[in-house]
Amino acid sequence: MLRKSYNWTLSFANKPQALWVLSAISFAESSFFPLPPDPLYIAMIVANRNRAWFLALICTLTSVLGGILGYFIGYGLYETLGQWIVSAYGLEEAFDKFQGEFIKWGFWIIALKGLTPIPYKIVTISSGVVGINMTTFLIASCIARGFRFFLVAGLFWSFGPWIKDYIDKNLGLITTLGVLALIAGFVIIKYII
Repeated sequence: MLRKSYNWTLSFANKPQALWVLSAISFAESSFFPLPPDPLYIAMIVANRNRAWFLALICTLTSVLGGILGYFIGYGLYETLGQWIVSAYGLEEAFDKFQGEFIKWGFWIIALKGLTPIPYKIVTISSGVVGINMTTFLIASCIARGFRFFLVAGLFWSFGPWIKDYIDKNLGLITTLGVLALIAGFVIIKYII
């Protein structure tokens, strides 16, 4: 079943609507959606590595735009929608601790945590709750998300066909590592931060 999903994603990656779906996932992941755009993003680069830089730019822009929505969820809708999103992930206690750090280290938390597997929506909503300056938020988000997406694009563009063969041969391992990284982000924010 995993192989079938992988093959479907690769075939979908070449379709014109894939860019719209990638944009929507990247946008939503920054504010409320639980899954990152990486599986489709990577499949699209693997399918056509000449589009790697363009796809990195699209993911960066849509992720930052989604981050603005997350910011405003925290800023104006935290009591209703924001709290619901945080509790849906079971991160209420971690979220409270996270806010204290934001007051002191706002820019650096956004810039650094946006690079990690920690769910970026927690960063964006927290930024709005504590009222981080919007310019600071945008600059830090562009740096963090741009670095993240352009790094992936650079790696997949550089290794091209070799990386596709590696993924084809080790799909189970790659999927397991990806799921573990996603889980690690939630565990880190819930129990460590």
